Amino acid sequence: MHGWNGKILRVNLNKKTSAVQSYDKDFALNYLGGRGFAARILWDELPAGTDPLSPQNKLIFATGPLTGLPVASSGKIVVAAKSPLTNGYGDGNLGSRAAVTLRKAGYEALVVEGKADSPVYVLVEDDSVEIMDAKDLWGKGTFDAEDDLTATHGKSAGVLLIGQAGENLVKFAPVMSQKGRAGGRPGMGAVMGSKNLKAVVIKGTKDIPLADPDSLKELGKDAYKDIKGKESYDFWIRQGTMQALEWANESSCLPSYNFREGVFDEAKGIDGYKVEELKVDRRGCPNCNMQCGNVIKDVEGQEAELDYENVGLLGSNLGIGNLKEVALLNRLADDWGIDTISAGNIIGFVMEASERKLIPENYKWGSVDDARTIMEAIAFRKGFGNTLAEGVRHSAATIGKGCEKWAIQCKGLECSAYDCHAAPGMALAFATSSIGAHHKDAWLISWEIATDRSGYNKEKVAKLIELQQLRGGVFESLVACRLPWIEVGFALDWYPKFLKAATGEDLSMDNLKTAGDRIYALIRCFWKRENPDFGRSWDIPPERWFTEPLTKGPMKGTKVDREGYTRMQNWYYEMRGWDSNGIPTRKTLEALGLADVAGALHIA
Repeated sequence: MHGWNGKILRVNLNKKTSAVQSYDKDFALNYLGGRGFAARILWDELPAGTDPLSPQNKLIFATGPLTGLPVASSGKIVVAAKSPLTNGYGDGNLGSRAAVTLRKAGYEALVVEGKADSPVYVLVEDDSVEIMDAKDLWGKGTFDAEDDLTATHGKSAGVLLIGQAGENLVKFAPVMSQKGRAGGRPGMGAVMGSKNLKAVVIKGTKDIPLADPDSLKELGKDAYKDIKGKESYDFWIRQGTMQALEWANESSCLPSYNFREGVFDEAKGIDGYKVEELKVDRRGCPNCNMQCGNVIKDVEGQEAELDYENVGLLGSNLGIGNLKEVALLNRLADDWGIDTISAGNIIGFVMEASERKLIPENYKWGSVDDARTIMEAIAFRKGFGNTLAEGVRHSAATIGKGCEKWAIQCKGLECSAYDCHAAPGMALAFATSSIGAHHKDAWLISWEIATDRSGYNKEKVAKLIELQQLRGGVFESLVACRLPWIEVGFALDWYPKFLKAATGEDLSMDNLKTAGDRIYALIRCFWKRENPDFGRSWDIPPERWFTEPLTKGPMKGTKVDREGYTRMQNWYYEMRGWDSNGIPTRKTLEALGLADVAGALHIA
C-alpha cells in the first residue's frame, strides 16, 4: 500500500504495553485518515456510555495520507476522544512536528488506552516505544515542560503535551505543541490528563511509502510556488488570520461583550494593523509557507502567538481593546494549556453574570486583571473556577436565573469568534458542527455575508453542507490545513493530484466528498449512541441570537428569525438524508457503507 503506512500504534498505559495493528486499503479509502480513522476507531471500540474521563476512553492521535509529505501545509495531526465537555465526539487538529514524526516512525495513528498509575509520557522512536516517568514534568506549564523534553530528546522530536489545565481535568483543555499550537477544544487535554499522560514524544526516521515520489516532489514545488504567487499572499504574510478582525467588525459579526454585539468601538487597538505594528516574529506549522502565527510581546514583555480567534474572544468579547493585554491572556492560556476560545467565551459569560449581579464577585468589562483572575481560577480549579472549568453550559445551569439564554454554546462547546445575530447560515453551521459550536467544520459566514446575508434559503444550506464535506470531512482526514484554499485561493484540484502521486489511487473530489459524508454521518451516529435524547433540539444556536437584537452597528435591530432557521434546519436534514429528528436514515447509512452502524442503532 502506498501513501499510507498501514499501521496503527497502540499503547496501554496501565498494562505498560504497546502493539502495532495493521489495516487494509479498504479502511484507508473509506476513512482516509485523521478524523475518519479516529471516528471509526471510537465507534468500533468504545463501549456505549463510556465515561470520557475514565481509563476506558481512548485518546487518538491520527494523521492522514498527506501528512508529512512535501506538499502545502501538511504538518497537521488530529487528536480525538469522547469529549468530557459535550459527551459526544470530540476532536481538533494542530500543527506540530509530531504530525510529521509519527508518519516517519511508521504509523498513521497512535491510540492511547488505560491510565498510568503515576504521571508518565510516551516516547516513540521508530519501532521502539517506552513509557517514561513524568513526575518531574507534572505541574509544569507547557512551555517549560516542552523545553525539558526537547532538551532530553532533541529538537527534531515532536512533542504533544498538556499544561496544568489538562492535569486538573478542565473540560475544555486542549493538547498543546510548540508553545502556541493547540488542538482538541472539547477537552482532549483533559482526557490526556485523566490518563496521567503528560506528553507524547515522537521521533521518526523512516521514509513514507509513496507511489510516485518524483511526481510528488515536483507537484509540491509547483504548489508552494502557486501559493506564493497568489494576489493576497503578501497581505496574508503581514496579518494572517488577524486580517479577519477588521472585516468582522465592519460586518457586525465581531463578538463583543459576551456576544451581545457584533461591533467593538476599540477594534482598531486589536486588529491586524496593530499586529503588524507590534509583531516581532511569525510562527507556523511544518511544511507551511504561509505561517499564520503572529508573535508580539505582551504587557509583561513575553512573546505570545496570536490569531483572530484568540483575539476576538479574549479581546472584544471581554471589552479589552489593548492588544498587549490580550496577548498576555493568550500566553497564559497557552502555557497553562487552556483553550483560548472557550476561555474567552466563559470569561465573557462571567463578566456579564457579574454585571447582572447574579454572582457575588465584581468583575468588570475591559479589565485584563479580572480576566486573568478568572482564567487562573479555571486552570487551577480554584473557588468558582472549579465550576467554570466544567464549561459554560454547566456553569449557566449551576447559576440558573435565566442565564442559560446567554450562555453562548452549542452541544456544550463554546462558540468561536463569530457573532451570528445577522448570520443565520453561520448559526446553523455552529449548531450542526460535528464537535459542537466551532467554525472549523464550516466557515460559512464570509460567503454568507458576500451573497444573501439575511436570506433563509436552500442555496445557503447546500453551501453549508459542501463546506462541511470539504472542511470537516476532507481536510480533517487527509490531514492538511485548509487555509491555503480558503485564504489565498489555492485550488482544490491540487489535492487529488497530491493523493495520486502519494497513494497511486485516483480519488476525485467527489470521491473525497463522499468520504466526508460517510465520516460526518458516522460521527452523528456516535452522538446518538452516547446521548439517547440526541436530535434536532441539539442543533439549535444560542437563544440570545433569536431574542436580543443587535443594538448598534450597520446591522442594528437584527436577530435570527426562528421560523426561518427552522426551515433551514429541515432542508439541512433532507439534503443530508437524515430524518426529521436529524438522525441519518438506514438508506443513507447503507449507501455510505455504514449498514452496521444503522443496525447498532436499530434504525429501521
